[in-house]
Amino acid sequence: MNMPTSPHVLLLLRVFIFIMFLQIQTSTSFSSLSPPPQKPFILPLKLQTLPHGSLSLPTPSSRKLSFQHNVTLTVSLTLGSPPQNVTMVLDTGSELSWLHCKKLPNLNSIFNPLLSSTYTPTPCTSPVCKTRTRDFPVPVSCDTKKLCHATISYADASYIEGNLATETFFAGGSAQPGTIFGCMDSGFSSNTNEDSKTTGLMGMNRGSLSFVTQMGLPKFSYCISGKDSTGVLLFGEANFNWLGPLKYTPMVKMSIPLPYFDRVAYTVRLEGIRVGKKLLQVPKTIFAPDHTGAGQTMVDSGTQFTFLLGPVYTALREEFIAQTKGSMTLLNDTNFVFQGAIDLCYNLGSGQKPGRVGLPVLPAVTLMFEGAEMSVSGERLLYRVSDDVAKWKNDLVYCFTFGNSDLLGIEAYVIGHYHQMNVWMEFDLVNSRVGFADTSCELASQRLGMVP
Repeated sequence: MNMPTSPHVLLLLRVFIFIMFLQIQTSTSFSSLSPPPQKPFILPLKLQTLPHGSLSLPTPSSRKLSFQHNVTLTVSLTLGSPPQNVTMVLDTGSELSWLHCKKLPNLNSIFNPLLSSTYTPTPCTSPVCKTRTRDFPVPVSCDTKKLCHATISYADASYIEGNLATETFFAGGSAQPGTIFGCMDSGFSSNTNEDSKTTGLMGMNRGSLSFVTQMGLPKFSYCISGKDSTGVLLFGEANFNWLGPLKYTPMVKMSIPLPYFDRVAYTVRLEGIRVGKKLLQVPKTIFAPDHTGAGQTMVDSGTQFTFLLGPVYTALREEFIAQTKGSMTLLNDTNFVFQGAIDLCYNLGSGQKPGRVGLPVLPAVTLMFEGAEMSVSGERLLYRVSDDVAKWKNDLVYCFTFGNSDLLGIEAYVIGHYHQMNVWMEFDLVNSRVGFADTSCELASQRLGMVP
């Protein structure tokens, strides 16, 4: 989902570069929304670890979720003439790509438009400013220089603002001239440390100004390994004989604006949840958005874990406890809520090294979408947090990887990337669907020549 503030990064793991060699094709309906498809290009995909506990909650008018998480994906590329290196958070929950453009004490990386001969600010009279910003959370305005001014704000009082502009982006040696982005020069962050490690954000949702839409790309895929943090990011068809058939679920479209519904998110229809073989006994209507748009289900690369509306989360929590009773010991600290939204944690041992204690056999949690199911099992169900909490440094504390949306003050279901590990995820914009298939993302990286 979204993390339109640059994340605070503690650990940069490994860099994996994919080479897209398949021809990109578009249909007439898709090309009408964007330029013709560009030539294949290369992007680095990195996995970065962030500190816990800093959440920013959305306001009702934002129509999107805005909070920070432990792990994020970043891409590195160049833009401008001569080219400048930038690092951007890959976010399927955001539309506008933006960069820090003014040097500040807490920023280690910026894009300097004064050094580029191809940088062009967007005037207020531009059709881009007038018509293609309609899905922005905050309406654009006209500054004193008659330039199109954009503001991205958050409920924790963080915000960033600046002017829309066009620039030549380079990826894998392929030039993408006239790419629209936000050149941000002011704002306020509730945690300035987060701004020091990345240059900005790459918006990848279905909006008119998202990176994927502007590039004329019909689809893209990613695959994240849960073992060694390798990653694959692919634009185009994934016609590999080692990749099994994908299961598809259609995207949900909303033609009218609603206060709590993000119309340009990758929204799918969640219809039910099973724990083991038992279906949760909740009304099916609770999975559908209401008249305000609250209750949509979004697939998001900018969120680590999965969040469910309160009644569904409570039912899942109780059933998971019941089916694991006797095999795991609940954490004896009822006041601890991991990341502010996960209140189900276990102590799996005391005074032992992580490698000496394995997880018991756990019941799979199956997310039932329209036309497809996604099974979350094994290590993806629990996340070790004792290293992050000093008082438990000698214990093995694990928390459930499903959280309560109500504790965050959000009105949506969010499928985070932790539950997308070792799953090939495809976002098909032409056919308006999301596809996925279980696979080894570590082997995928090797087969695509990114890992020796």
